[in-house]
Amino acid sequence: MPTQHRLTPGQKVRLNRITTDGKDLYSDRSAAEAQFKALRAELIDLQFRLYAEGKQKLLIVLQALDAGGKDSTIRKVFLGVNPQGVRVTSFKRPTEEELAHDFLWRIHQHVPAKGMIGIFNRSHYEDVLVVRVDEIVPESVWRARYDRINDFEKLLTDSGTTILKFYLHISNKEQKQRLEARLADPTRHWKFEAADLAKRRQWDAYIEAFEEMLQRCTTDHAPWYVIPADQKWYRNLAVSQVIVEALKNMDPQFPAAEDLSGFTIE
Repeated sequence: MPTQHRLTPGQKVRLNRITTDGKDLYSDRSAAEAQFKALRAELIDLQFRLYAEGKQKLLIVLQALDAGGKDSTIRKVFLGVNPQGVRVTSFKRPTEEELAHDFLWRIHQHVPAKGMIGIFNRSHYEDVLVVRVDEIVPESVWRARYDRINDFEKLLTDSGTTILKFYLHISNKEQKQRLEARLADPTRHWKFEAADLAKRRQWDAYIEAFEEMLQRCTTDHAPWYVIPADQKWYRNLAVSQVIVEALKNMDPQFPAAEDLSGFTIE
């Protein structure tokens, strides 16, 4: 299953042909949740080893439409990991300082160091998504960024970073329900902005932008995974399976301990 949702380089992407419904793929929610908990225990152990080893790096990129579940995925999947070894970066509207540099400048500062897992909640891909849909920069500018992004990610992988990129795939109907739930719950009003409604009216334009992003920026060294995300329990399971499999392949080891024979503690 870890490869089930991975795109193939050069593959034509039509998101309306990819299910958003996890029940299409896994009908037993209880079994899925039990499997997820077991995977999370493995993740906690593997992340501890990665941090102790201090040699390898893992970058996780999360992209989705509004209400797609990026925050929730981070909370659920990484519950219990050593917070010293994980850094979450949420990329908002660029600051004036960031806009004074190339579009990757603010991203490069947050890539993980050795022993770390870096999680991007939104990412450098905003520069081929929102800037495209809202026409913030000309097409000649954002279209050239696909190759720049692929080159940037190749630089990271060549320097020892494993990259996992997840597009959390929700339906129009599910997004509507989640936005309505935010409006109905005063404790979640902080997550709702009037701009969310404008973004929702741009649904088709965003889908088109995501499709080209997925097609142009799926590479052998940094593939995209399209995760059915209407059911949070399936989303958590699918994302965890990919991460745990990647960490197993990285095979982090505890450093060799010095000889402690003869030491006493008084």
